Amino acid sequence: MFKAPWLFTVLCCAIVSASCNNGAQTAPRDKDGDTSVVSIKEEAVTYALDTVTLKGYITYDQNSEAVRPAVLVLPEWWGLNDYTRSRARQLASLGYIAMAVDMYGQGKIAADPTEAQALATPFYMNPQLTRFYVDAALSKLKTYKQADTSNLAAIGYCFGGYVALNAAKLGAPLQGVVSFHGSLGGVAPAKDLLKARVLVCHGGADNFVPDAEVNAFKKSMDSVGADYTVKIYPNATHAFTNPDATRTAEKFKMPIQYNPAADSASWNDMKAFFQATFKR
Repeated sequence: MFKAPWLFTVLCCAIVSASCNNGAQTAPRDKDGDTSVVSIKEEAVTYALDTVTLKGYITYDQNSEAVRPAVLVLPEWWGLNDYTRSRARQLASLGYIAMAVDMYGQGKIAADPTEAQALATPFYMNPQLTRFYVDAALSKLKTYKQADTSNLAAIGYCFGGYVALNAAKLGAPLQGVVSFHGSLGGVAPAKDLLKARVLVCHGGADNFVPDAEVNAFKKSMDSVGADYTVKIYPNATHAFTNPDATRTAEKFKMPIQYNPAADSASWNDMKAFFQATFKR
């Protein structure tokens, strides 16, 4: 059962200051040594969950006609900001189609930790909500002809890692899930529901997701024979993947810090994980 929501929500990462471009961009394809230039298309999309209007972003290489694996990118507790979109663009440059997911409706972005806590807490108190929002995003993503609907995955940062893991444990139709410095609490895994392979990228110096929580997660996953890996990056605090984490730590007095070595290593681990997970 989730305890003390603020302990998990106060972990999450900073809004990156770079601006977003909704048009096409060029970027090198960083996949299997291919250095050809791709044209990254980013599209704002609107979709719905019951009466909630959601506003996401979908990115892909518009120069390729190939059907490709599709990946959701689940945001930090701040909401769908440019950090989330930047990760979706990176996935597009790897040859995937990616969707940055709106978890709060109307594309809302929190201005400060207090507002972010208020927005994220319902998901921690009721993990079942994670499946509804992931399913709504998957339904939108699967309408794109570029999306290989047999190869679906999700990655998430901080709050988004918690969302991805819990949606998978609740039976979301995902082949793979990657959590970057996310909370490991929520629902217990069930053998008949959890079908995804799981990669957890965790900072060895993360004060907000302690060893006891990591060990409890491992024990629960082992109990159902889950296919999972936990990677621990030495000296990495919470939010280690976010380049703006150190500045956010100073602004909001949060014990987080960017760790470029752990960021690079975890991204490479994700790439290897997806290459092994997706059916070709």
